[in-house]
Amino acid sequence: MASLSAFQLNVFLILAFAVTAFSALSPYYYDHVCPKALPTIKRVVDAAVYNERRMGASLLRLHFHDCFVNGCDASLLLDSTSTIDSEKNSLANKNSARGFEVIDLIKKEVDKICGRPVVSCADILAVAARDSVVAVWSSWNVQLGRRDSTTGSRTQADKNLPSPFMDLPGLIENFKRQGLNQKDLVALSGGHTLGFAQCFTFKDRIYNDTNIDRDFAKERRKTCPRSGGDTNLAPLDPSPVSFDTAYFSNLVKYKGLLLSDQALFKGGSGSTDGLVKAYSYNAGAFSSDFAKSMVRMGNIKVLTGKQGQIRSNCRKRLLNHQSMASLGAFKLNVILILAFAATAFSALSPYYYEHVCPEALPTIKRVVEAAVYNERRMGASLLRLHFHDCFVNGCDASLLLDSTSTIDSEKNSRANQNSARGFEVIDQIKIEVDKICGRPVFSCADILAVAARDSVVALGGPSWMVPLGRRDSTTASRTQADRDIPSPFMDLPALIENFQRQGLDERDLVALSGGHTLGFAQCLTFKDRIYNETNIDDDFAEERRKSCPRNGGDTNLAPLDPSPARFDTAYFNNLVEEEGLLHSDQALFNGGSTDELVKAYSENARAFSADFAKSMVKMGNIKVLTGKEGQIRLNCRKVERARLNPYCLFWDNCQVASLGGSRWCHPSFLVDLVLVLLNVILILAFTATAFSALSPYYYEHVCPEALPTIKRVVEAAVYNERRMGASLLRLHFHDCFVNGCDASLLLDSTSTIDSEKNSRANQNSARGFEVIDQIKIEVDKICGRPVFSCADILAVAARDSVVALGGPSWMVPLGRRDSTTASRTQADRDIPSPFMDLPALIENFQRQGLDERDLVALSGGHTLGFAQCLTFKDRIYNETNIDDDFAEERRKSCPRNGGDTNLAPLDRSPARFDTAYFNNLVEEEGLLHSDQALFNGGSTDELVKAYSENARAFSADFAKSMVKMGNIKVLTGEEGQIRLNCRKVINY
Repeated sequence: MASLSAFQLNVFLILAFAVTAFSALSPYYYDHVCPKALPTIKRVVDAAVYNERRMGASLLRLHFHDCFVNGCDASLLLDSTSTIDSEKNSLANKNSARGFEVIDLIKKEVDKICGRPVVSCADILAVAARDSVVAVWSSWNVQLGRRDSTTGSRTQADKNLPSPFMDLPGLIENFKRQGLNQKDLVALSGGHTLGFAQCFTFKDRIYNDTNIDRDFAKERRKTCPRSGGDTNLAPLDPSPVSFDTAYFSNLVKYKGLLLSDQALFKGGSGSTDGLVKAYSYNAGAFSSDFAKSMVRMGNIKVLTGKQGQIRSNCRKRLLNHQSMASLGAFKLNVILILAFAATAFSALSPYYYEHVCPEALPTIKRVVEAAVYNERRMGASLLRLHFHDCFVNGCDASLLLDSTSTIDSEKNSRANQNSARGFEVIDQIKIEVDKICGRPVFSCADILAVAARDSVVALGGPSWMVPLGRRDSTTASRTQADRDIPSPFMDLPALIENFQRQGLDERDLVALSGGHTLGFAQCLTFKDRIYNETNIDDDFAEERRKSCPRNGGDTNLAPLDPSPARFDTAYFNNLVEEEGLLHSDQALFNGGSTDELVKAYSENARAFSADFAKSMVKMGNIKVLTGKEGQIRLNCRKVERARLNPYCLFWDNCQVASLGGSRWCHPSFLVDLVLVLLNVILILAFTATAFSALSPYYYEHVCPEALPTIKRVVEAAVYNERRMGASLLRLHFHDCFVNGCDASLLLDSTSTIDSEKNSRANQNSARGFEVIDQIKIEVDKICGRPVFSCADILAVAARDSVVALGGPSWMVPLGRRDSTTASRTQADRDIPSPFMDLPALIENFQRQGLDERDLVALSGGHTLGFAQCLTFKDRIYNETNIDDDFAEERRKSCPRNGGDTNLAPLDRSPARFDTAYFNNLVEEEGLLHSDQALFNGGSTDELVKAYSENARAFSADFAKSMVKMGNIKVLTGEEGQIRLNCRKVINY
């Protein structure tokens, strides 16, 4: 295949993708038609489960209840019509099935990202069920390619859905009708580890059944009376939002909530008892079987090929099947391919920049996090910039414009002068984003919106999807700013009226005011309140007067709530206690219409976070400029003057505003033709790109499922043996230090290769090779061919291992190729020894292009894992810079003679990524000589101490150093090869 030219290959692939119509299910069904579909579903599901943990169980149940009625065809989603008696009205679903709005949202987002309705509602149900479980547990590959039914049947639903009152024979027979066996029955019933049941479904059991724990029954009766309360909820197991084995443990203790649950365990006399017992103490077995049974269930009577339809709205069947489908597949895909390159969204979308500049959002996040890390107050400042921008003629970055002869800057308004801050951070973001994107495509208005979100997240608040695609204004208005930005002296009616002018309601007012959980206010804004108002706590007023005198001190700062650098509910608690700092704050809780909501938020952090996120999105949509409106500024402080636009070639930037208004440059017919040809060339080049430098997106179009596959295998390996995380991290380290990150460590010995596995540092020590083998098999399977190098697998597996054990994540640059040789001699020379002192360590790392900060940060990887006795024996018996008790403890498992392979943890928590390793060094409890050398009166002492006290700094530096290490002498382009088997060189 490799002998085909890149052009021929990609033309072939484009044609093949256009005509492919799978008649059987495959996990890769949408890989080329819409590779962003699955990540989109996951994002929506994650957000829904984050907003309401119970939603995971609801989405899982929808898929189950769909598949058991005429197969997995999304019939459950159809609303009633004159010809359809909806399954939603069946006994099992009415007033019970929920989550339909989430499915609607997924459908909308997926169709938007795909450009057309290609993902079926049936497949959405299957993936959403998986992703709901993944949000709290493990994953599996969902077979895809289902099509949607054109009808539903309430009668079939009443007949086929298992009842909570069924006994074991009834359940077994019900599952057999669907082609499922007893193992499937027990495993799928384990889905009841999530969610709640209504009182009427278990009332008879808790009052009349005998095979029930008395205390359990008594507890359930408190919320489920004999008469009434039928819709009251009770958890199906003790941890209803955690996917675990508690459900099975309950059954063994006769604490099954439903009769159909307890029917699975009768205490030795039932055919499913043994399996229930096994699952109760073996989470791995349950997880594995559950995944297999979900795949089996998902295959029940599916519609494929030409059967059924792909609905545009999951609640309604299509009446005209031809519509878009009447176009030939080839014509349609050619149109879509050309349209893809020229797309200019006229509405906002969270995915607006995903293809134009996928690195933009991570770049903004990095700059914001660094700014907030340097000064915690900056988070509040960036949030406030977005707020003050949106309230003046909409979210258009007008606030950022400096004064000129024609612009009276909003920075000079009463609300902003000597108060608004963070402009330098926005400037830095703009510079970094334009650099990473290669051109100015990301608007300043969008930067404000994303920076506000990232600031909130950095200070412990909620995250949300920021709709993007705003454009920048060409003017500003100080007068409008003075009129429209809410004043700290406003009372409630004025605040309500002010927000209503922006299309925001009272809930938005209270939720967005909750942004005052962050930041400070100047004395002049609250002086009158603390000296003259009566609805204020006396002690609070007295405390504030200390730094805000009656005369002077106007710019002195006071925190808006007791924790001004943490996003929490303290602001609302303050209001309830009459400790609101500003008059406009306390106005929200002063006997008015918003009192109840303030009280609710003070007691429910989750409700506040959810509403705050929704209101931020709503505010971010105020009077936005899109499409051809406004411009994309090169400098956020200045309007772009009319001139020939070199970025016209990218279509979405073809308009340029003149100084006086909106004069646009329109390309001539010849330029149009050039643009079409250019974009066709770009499309073909895009599919054939072979990067000669590393990029986190190297495999995004070649094999978008590769990274999730690696993550799944690593997580499973670490779940089975926590120590494996440290082992996989170490493999990457030991590989990179020997002739670069080229997977040479993985090669077995041959007549021409003296394997690095036999070096002193690796022999009988390096481990995890079987996991790498498994990853390679799974990735090549998911990609359909060997495109993912073993060197990249090592780099990604190292990152995913750290994340699995509670450490930081980072973008792994990809595109390495694999070596064709290895060197045991080089490994013996270059891999740092546990017996090295500080000068030797520094020199060793310098040879790899790494500095002292990298040395200390990467050594922090010893927060994970174990070391063999032979590596620290001399230290615990002979060295003096060691804590006596620590040495004594280690000697118990590491005798003077023998026991060389006995293991000891490298720090106190060897399966958790934390700062305990550095704390150990400070206390002279470093296990290895080379560890303690980092804190022994040398040049690295200060950094060790800093990391011991600041987990965030360590995590950030560790991530940066891992990226730096991962770039050591990499092979790219035509260098090296992509091995079929990570242990063997391909011999041509």
